[in-house]
Amino acid sequence: MTGEVETIEQAVSRIDSGSSIAAGLALEHSIPFAAGHELLRQGTDDLTMIGPISDLLFDQLIGGGAVSRVRAAWAGNVSAGTGYRFREAVENGTVDVEDHSNFSIALALKAGAMGVPYLPTKSLIGSDIFERSDLFLEESDPFGGDQLALVPAIEPDWTIVHAQRASPAGDAHLWGNMGITDPAVGAAENVLVTAEEIVDPDVIKSDPSRVGITRDKVTAVAECPFGAHPSPVAGYYNRDNEYYLEYSTQTKTQSAYDEWADEWVYGVSDREEYESLVERELGITEPTIAAEVQYGQ
Repeated sequence: MTGEVETIEQAVSRIDSGSSIAAGLALEHSIPFAAGHELLRQGTDDLTMIGPISDLLFDQLIGGGAVSRVRAAWAGNVSAGTGYRFREAVENGTVDVEDHSNFSIALALKAGAMGVPYLPTKSLIGSDIFERSDLFLEESDPFGGDQLALVPAIEPDWTIVHAQRASPAGDAHLWGNMGITDPAVGAAENVLVTAEEIVDPDVIKSDPSRVGITRDKVTAVAECPFGAHPSPVAGYYNRDNEYYLEYSTQTKTQSAYDEWADEWVYGVSDREEYESLVERELGITEPTIAAEVQYGQ
């Protein structure tokens, strides 16, 4: 990391078409929607998207023609069930899907972070995933003889994480649900951090236990307030529940999605203008402050 803060446009421009990207790694929390929308505006395509429960992000990227493959446990709309752009793409065969459980996608990224070719689990044994996929192997434990599923490693070209705050060097403070952010960062060749705030390094140093990403893994960092909307960011804003329901009704067909994207993605020049489209108040109304922590000797 060079210590140079980039704009979201500059940071996302580093991602080439054909890349594999892990995102949406904290389940419903802090999903990097701003980076995803910038990928659409820049016309980046042929992407492989990797994640556990991607919520709307993968659906929006698929609707914009940016995705050729999905490696995930689930894709859709948590509030309304299916994501229509994902569903139609699967039905039409325009997107290839590699089916995972939440645990297997976590194990695959953990194996990538550890530099091992696979990790074993018992959790897939007895499921029908072996009938639908030849990705996983079923083998006997050489020590105890139990049947195990072997989950091959995943090493994304990029992992994108939206953090609460980061230093210009890329050290990032994260709190709230982090899901499988850590193994996804460790497994990736490159990491893009978007942050609600870029802060002085002394702010990061003041609370070292909250550092979830260190500069040695970060390729680019960009300040992007409101960068995870409509998902929530702990301490900054709440989940926009109405947005999810509205998106579902507005994107049932490709032409309807195109109209939606013209307003929410291609019709805005930056995230500040995007935020002006949101009419609901999502700020934190009942702040909860953690107990003070003392460092030093």
